Amino acid sequence: MYIKTSLIVFMLLVSCSYAAAQITNSEKDSLYIQHVEDYQEPDKVLHAEPLYIDLIRDLGARKGEKEWNVGLGLTDNLRFDSYEALVEYEWAPIDRLGFEVELPFTFYTRALETELGSVPSNQLNSIKIATQWTFFVNAPMAMSMAIGYINEFELSDFRNFGDPFIKGNVYNPFFVVAKRWGSNFHSLIYTGPKLEQHFSSNKVHTTYDVNTSFHYMISGTRNFIGVELNKTFDQNDFDMTLRPQMRLGIAENLLIGIVAGIPVSRENERLSSFVRLIWEPKHKRK
Repeated sequence: MYIKTSLIVFMLLVSCSYAAAQITNSEKDSLYIQHVEDYQEPDKVLHAEPLYIDLIRDLGARKGEKEWNVGLGLTDNLRFDSYEALVEYEWAPIDRLGFEVELPFTFYTRALETELGSVPSNQLNSIKIATQWTFFVNAPMAMSMAIGYINEFELSDFRNFGDPFIKGNVYNPFFVVAKRWGSNFHSLIYTGPKLEQHFSSNKVHTTYDVNTSFHYMISGTRNFIGVELNKTFDQNDFDMTLRPQMRLGIAENLLIGIVAGIPVSRENERLSSFVRLIWEPKHKRK
């Protein structure tokens, strides 16, 4: 009798554990999405943000949100290697409007067979300021749209720093549309022209970027894996780089993103890598 009772209890415990395991992932997805989207007003849809061409705050940003980013990258060029570093700060002063200030640096090391004079000088590339307004948020459709503008004051390299201090300007309006498919799959399109003006000649060079990304977000977490496809159209030239990537949460408000760059049609660039450290200070909720 005792053995039968014990077997029955054991089987009930196994059944309950199995049932709980079956709903864990869906429950985690539902609870996490609800935490992001329904915790406060106004409406906001959870989207996976690409790591290389990142956005100016989240789509549907809420007042008081802010974020610090530190990025480090390495690109293997044919004649030299370039190391990039950036520091940026993003914040939302009001609902759905984001701002960003970024300082991007580039440092160069030459290959053994490359002459020293043919390697570019290290530089603070520009002072970048940007804004983004999410004008469309539809929670039932899990879709958001935004427009934005990035302005870059291009600086002289360290070899000629201050002569002049600002050598040009880059004008970059853009449009973003993002869609979540179910609970885990995310897609995003980021596109717009980039007009680069050189003050010495007053000439304007125009390119057009189309950046698409696809991600799978791990159930109940902010972790994801995915890929960016960064495409640039330049008159009769076309460049595309595939950037497989992953994002991991290493603390409550601290994330790390790891990106690899694989050029498809670039003539002067080989493989690259990029790491982004993301810190989101807590803010008061409504």
